[in-house]
Amino acid sequence: MTTIMIVDDSATILLSMSAILRRAGFDVVTASDGSDALTKLDGARPNLIISDLNMPRMDGLTFVQEARKRPGVRFTPILILTTESHPEKRQEAKAVGATGWLVKPVGPDELVTVIRQVLPGA
Repeated sequence: MTTIMIVDDSATILLSMSAILRRAGFDVVTASDGSDALTKLDGARPNLIISDLNMPRMDGLTFVQEARKRPGVRFTPILILTTESHPEKRQEAKAVGATGWLVKPVGPDELVTVIRQVLPGA
């Protein structure tokens, strides 16, 4: 089964995205911020990570940068999900290793479509 990790400090986002992805047939692991996600990566090997940009303790860019240092995550697709749409932030995210960028709010169909594009066969 395809596992997706969602990293977001909003409990509402975690719950809604988890429900959408589980209905679409994915296994879901959640984390409340980048630091929590790094800890959970020690025991989980997601096929895809979707991370918020602005979070307490460890933001999304720092999380991506740190996650990319781990051999098991080096090539795992990581999408940034945020309300920000500034081109500079997108470039920053790409520079630290993010695979793509989604602007909130993302509809359920759009979310699943993007995931299936990033993970063909999922």
